[in-house]
Amino acid sequence: MELLMIRHSSTRGNLLRQYVGSQDHPLAPEGVALAERRRGEMPPIDGLWVSPMLRCRQTAEILFPGVEQRLVDALKECDFGTFEGKTWAELKDDPIYQAWLAGDPHIAFPGGEVLGEHIARCRRGVAHVVEQARALGMSRPGILAHGGTLMSAMSGFAVPHQDFYSCGGYLVRVEEGKALAFTLLETL
Repeated sequence: MELLMIRHSSTRGNLLRQYVGSQDHPLAPEGVALAERRRGEMPPIDGLWVSPMLRCRQTAEILFPGVEQRLVDALKECDFGTFEGKTWAELKDDPIYQAWLAGDPHIAFPGGEVLGEHIARCRRGVAHVVEQARALGMSRPGILAHGGTLMSAMSGFAVPHQDFYSCGGYLVRVEEGKALAFTLLETL
């Protein structure tokens, strides 16, 4: 099985380089235009699982018009709590932010999620999608979610290991075996 994993297109907050996690922002006009340009670049899929956040559902509709969207809560982006809507410049001196950037999975975003719990939730969500797609006999399912969701999956399942901060879209081969493992075929 090959699995296509795509990040949603741009929101206004993304364009302003703000952290947009649990806030349910729509795509910015520039994000709509980008998704429309990329529509023809997408490989065909035979099923689509999507984060329920508006930006993901909108991107899915543009990239894969008419394809049923199976919504999966576990694919949602991290709840950044009070960091939502803020930029690196606004947060760079905050010790919790610095611990996050250093990769501490135990940090809790003030008023938000614990980083390690977010990563584990996203990995469970992706594993659930793979199990469902296998049960349905699909050869190329797709996931349309968030950068953090994709990075969580790739840092946990990719062989060779992919750094958490490598983000974008991926086409991976799901390896057969007891443990879920991905081989990177293409970066999109």
